[in-house]
Amino acid sequence: MKQKHFIDSHKALTGPAVLLMMYFHGAWDLTAAWVYLALHGSYGLLWGIKSRVFPDASWERPCGLRFGLLIWAALSLYWIAPWLLITREINPHPAIIALCVALYAIGVFLHFAADMQKYFHLKYRAGSLLNDGLWSRTRNPNYLGELLIYGAFVTLPLHWAPPLVLLLFLSAVWVPNMRRKDQSLARYPEFEAWKQRSGLLLPRLRPVGSETT
Repeated sequence: MKQKHFIDSHKALTGPAVLLMMYFHGAWDLTAAWVYLALHGSYGLLWGIKSRVFPDASWERPCGLRFGLLIWAALSLYWIAPWLLITREINPHPAIIALCVALYAIGVFLHFAADMQKYFHLKYRAGSLLNDGLWSRTRNPNYLGELLIYGAFVTLPLHWAPPLVLLLFLSAVWVPNMRRKDQSLARYPEFEAWKQRSGLLLPRLRPVGSETT
């Protein structure tokens, strides 16, 4: 089996899992629960399509059952957010809901458009550095998009625990992956110039050392 089999299956089952939580707690009239279901549930469907149409090579690695179940358990920490939202019957202010929907929409665009650009770059321009388009000012626009997506998920419950889960993934998985990728891409002659004009995660609007006029 591959890592993607565990990741894809977990994301696909997030929608049904949230529905079960709503069923067991009778949360059919809880607006925020439906909003969460629409956001995180649709993300699982979009991820499944992405995995088939323009898959990420990093998730194609073989994976044993034990490690795969560890991936499943780790990803299940994200389900704390809907559980808190539903069991505590949280109704965020409409402005918070609007913010989360906006974060999700922008995040989906960045995450999937960047991954698609990377996929076709590696397919048709293998051996060259991807440093244009969405990748021109940030070296990880896909991670930035994912951060906005999960930022929406963890904000909706208005509780400290879901943001802590996101911070755990950011510090333990995402940042180390970004650092390792930088080390690997440093072999390209253009990398240093790209690094100077781009941020590791957030876009750099002006190259380092540039002067205002």
